Amino acid sequence: MKKIFILTGEPSGDKLASKVIADLKKINKDIQYLSVGGENLQSLGIKSIYNLKEITYLGFTKVLLNIFKINKKINETVKAIVDFNPHLLFTVDSPDFTLRVAEKVKKLNPKIMTIHYVAPQVWVWRENRVKKIKNFIDHILLLFHFEKKYFEKENMSCEFVGHPLLQNKEREKIDLNQIIGKNKALISVFSGSRKSEINVLMPILLNFIKLMNEKYADMIYVFHSTKEYSQLVQSFINQSNLSNCEIVSDDKIKSHILQKSIFAVAKSGTVSLEISNAKIPSIIIYKINFINYLIVKSLVKTKFVNIINIAANKEIIPELLQSNCNSKNIFKHVSSFLEDSNKIKEQLNLTQEILNKLKINGSSSELASLSINKFLQ
Repeated sequence: MKKIFILTGEPSGDKLASKVIADLKKINKDIQYLSVGGENLQSLGIKSIYNLKEITYLGFTKVLLNIFKINKKINETVKAIVDFNPHLLFTVDSPDFTLRVAEKVKKLNPKIMTIHYVAPQVWVWRENRVKKIKNFIDHILLLFHFEKKYFEKENMSCEFVGHPLLQNKEREKIDLNQIIGKNKALISVFSGSRKSEINVLMPILLNFIKLMNEKYADMIYVFHSTKEYSQLVQSFINQSNLSNCEIVSDDKIKSHILQKSIFAVAKSGTVSLEISNAKIPSIIIYKINFINYLIVKSLVKTKFVNIINIAANKEIIPELLQSNCNSKNIFKHVSSFLEDSNKIKEQLNLTQEILNKLKINGSSSELASLSINKFLQ
């Protein structure tokens, strides 16, 4: 029996990995799995050697403060992988963690095949990383076609498989009346999948909702959360005394909620692709501490943080970052969209143009699973 170790570093990677592994299980049932994963991989019956939150650190300064803990966790993970002795190590996203583990594993056991999924954003910063990565990653699966040139230039084995979050799947019918009630306009809110993000963004988002309540009646705000942090999000809501806020953590229900939304306010990240794919107008928000911001700003080569805006080379989806990420600004931007249907229509038309260039025909997670399966033969 072939063995695969799946290595993720945060909830979004766990979600992406689970889509690929679910498809791999359909075409090859003779595989034994072990992972560093979260709730999505665990729902497939795949054990994680420790809780994912133990390695989910946000920002440069927190990494520096926790450098000894992180190095200890890297070495612990490397040992677990080498002891498991998989035919293939499947690393997903979070390159500062997963690729450091992969490099050490490859040195200790060169026979273990390594496939990385979700390329480091070398088109944003540190393009020279490709020269190093190709020494210990045997194959890389790319979400976007424009990434190929960076890896082909270094003669690195790579394959464009598309983005699983852009797949349109049939949805089961779910009665949402118990969650949102009838005759309520729904706004989806994404405050992040990390504790540190939630702690920073929740107070801002709740003050934004208070401003919205002064102007708009019969609106409900649904926070999309991971199961792990739903209680944390709920605690913020309880302290705010807002009665028109709900939380969903079930992925199937999240998808239906998003489809029913008239607007979305989201933390910068891959969720923006899901929102755009659902044809929901949106804005992007993000805030990190000032030192981290200065470090990032000095290294990043792109003008924007959102992949839609990066691909278009212009701001289609408003980005409210750092000092611009405040409740009054969010309220101002959301109101401007809700009051102008033409503005909504223009954003949706432009996002669909960009998405059509990013999509592939067929299933991207299926393509990724077929690629992995070839390495198991």
